[in-house]
Amino acid sequence: MSDPKVNTTPEQRPGLSTRCVHAGDVRDPQGAIHPPLYGHSTFAFDSTADLLDVVEGRREGNLYTRYGLNPTIRSLERKLADLEDTQSALAFGSGMAAEAATFLSHIKTGEHIVCLGDVYGGTFELLGENLPRLGIETTFLTAGEANQLPDVLTDRTRIVFFETPSNPNLDIFDIAAITAQAHKAGALVVVDNTFATPVNQNPLHHGADLVIHSATKYLGGHSDLTAGAVAGPAELLAPIAAWRKNLGQVIAPEIASLLARSIRTLVVRVRAQNTAATAVAEYLAEHPRVTKVNYPGLATGDQATIVKTQMRGHGGMLSFLVDGDANATAAVVDRLRVFSIAASLGGAESLVTQPITTTHHGLDPADRARRGIADSMVRLSIGLEDADDLIADLDQALTLPTRTV
Repeated sequence: MSDPKVNTTPEQRPGLSTRCVHAGDVRDPQGAIHPPLYGHSTFAFDSTADLLDVVEGRREGNLYTRYGLNPTIRSLERKLADLEDTQSALAFGSGMAAEAATFLSHIKTGEHIVCLGDVYGGTFELLGENLPRLGIETTFLTAGEANQLPDVLTDRTRIVFFETPSNPNLDIFDIAAITAQAHKAGALVVVDNTFATPVNQNPLHHGADLVIHSATKYLGGHSDLTAGAVAGPAELLAPIAAWRKNLGQVIAPEIASLLARSIRTLVVRVRAQNTAATAVAEYLAEHPRVTKVNYPGLATGDQATIVKTQMRGHGGMLSFLVDGDANATAAVVDRLRVFSIAASLGGAESLVTQPITTTHHGLDPADRARRGIADSMVRLSIGLEDADDLIADLDQALTLPTRTV
């Protein structure tokens, strides 16, 4: 196989859509237009010297798939690194695997993490229940408490972690400002970029050290794979790769090939979802049964300033509050017909869920209330359907049923 097809020198760097299609690809000697799937577990060498060159890192090569040294996986990782405009990337079997390996590789017993704002329910569980068993503590700050970050940073703090936009409140965090505070204390900044995607935001451009994706979502884009990724400088990824190897977290070659296929349409999909989500958010903001809409495109004040500074698009995710209790909200959700009731997000189909029943069901009710994750909250993942059809579906679901005597 020859060198990657896309030249990424600064003066000749192609646009994002071109890179989604071609970055990381290599010319296949058989003429395949995209890298073929290598489902092999191991790879042979012509000599012991050639083997040792790869094992000891003198040249890149393919060795053993559990290590990630597989041509299909390596091609995907070059593409992921290119999209986040950084040196390296690692692909995992899930987003949670990427998070766990990142934390375990850069934190040890007795050290400390700060988690800002809302995060995925599984992340709360990892940070709040699993890692404390290893002597790793996490301080959780809500979005409204973000100004307390300097007060909770200590000489034991190694990572400041957050999502922006966050799940499910769509809060926006100033990556550059948080990074300046964290770096002053000697901590790394790790940003989950799942909701925004590299189409709408590149956290590393604003000072973050590492960026994580649940590639199951927008990068995969079709609700047919489970994967994760972390991208950043090679020296920060090297210890993560060691944990991935020894915990057996590497992505399967078959999934890597499928994910690379999906990324080729990422820009087209996300930009269409940006447009449709904006239309839906604007409709909901005017509806009499909706008391609040959370969407970056509707942000005001300081949040709007941050959005304008660090985002290129507003994403396909939004949440809103229904004027009613949990049962009334569930009734609205149950009447939807174009939206499917399901966890996850970022696919071609539009999905709806109440965070209290899925993503944040395991969070203590008092903590949900503290974070503004109300019983009446509905989260929408806008797909590729016509915006008018999505709005019509929401309109009929929000219309109170006629009572009969």
